[in-house]
Amino acid sequence: MDTGTHIAMGIALGGLATLDPTVSANTATLDAVMIGVMAGSLAPDLDTVLKLRNNAQYIRNHRGITHSIPAVILWPLLIVLILSLLLPGANLLHLWMWTFAGVIIHVFVDIFNAYGTQALRPFTNKWIALGVINTFDYVIFSAHALAIIIWFAGAEPGPTFITLYVLLAFYYGLRFYMRHQIAKKLRKQFPDVIKLNISPTMRFTHWHLAVTTEKYFHVGRAIGEEIFIYDTFDKVPIPESAVIEVAKKDENLSAFLSFSPIYRWELDEYNDHIEVRFIDLRYRSKDYYPFVAVVQLDYDLNIICSYTGWIFSEKKLRKKLDYLPH
Repeated sequence: MDTGTHIAMGIALGGLATLDPTVSANTATLDAVMIGVMAGSLAPDLDTVLKLRNNAQYIRNHRGITHSIPAVILWPLLIVLILSLLLPGANLLHLWMWTFAGVIIHVFVDIFNAYGTQALRPFTNKWIALGVINTFDYVIFSAHALAIIIWFAGAEPGPTFITLYVLLAFYYGLRFYMRHQIAKKLRKQFPDVIKLNISPTMRFTHWHLAVTTEKYFHVGRAIGEEIFIYDTFDKVPIPESAVIEVAKKDENLSAFLSFSPIYRWELDEYNDHIEVRFIDLRYRSKDYYPFVAVVQLDYDLNIICSYTGWIFSEKKLRKKLDYLPH
């Protein structure tokens, strides 16, 4: 989820923590728990700092090891260690319990996005992405904000937040049902389907669609109960060539391939360079596919420059490539 939603979830969890008699009975414990649940709700996303290095490192590692089983164990221990030094009178067991809950909830809710997490690492590096909730879901955020306002206005935190999460459980169930109905229609429309990629958008009834069949990639959108297919591409295997092999070793393209489950490729030759482009088919927006990886090579197969990330126009992509030498 987005940072704002994780913050709102941390505040809500802090409200529930006040129901713990050990927490509410001791000021130091209460203060430490409030800080701990907020820190735990945000800690797994500290890997966002990788963006400062480059997009390749961010794409390859975001929601990876920081959301893994070892990290889920270590984050609360680290936070509790720091807070025990700052607030020595706090009950460490209950501080750890609530901080651990903050970390677990963060990783758990991220699984429902299309981006997903490597939550079962180190047992498997597979990305777990259920694809039913957008990274920012205004229903979830607004429901948390409303519940927090009601709590701050004087309502009891127990009934307030328990009601919130019961309603959100029904909401998640509804989103699973909507996705299932779309998948059922797509399988009926494309009997030879091999793989379905159904991704939520910020609009409640709109879903990105990328369908892999035996011979084609079909890209479209579900709007309500209607399926719209906008583009169909031949399913062309990646050739075994020296150009492609060199390009695949570039860190930007390598990161893209480690993350994207459905894409097509292009290879274009120009007077002074060769361009290899891989295009993720999951995020079509206004006739454009914004998530790409591009590698430019000279005719001696030396990499000139490369880029991976989100670009919403060809003009901006060209500008990036002009200023991002390998």
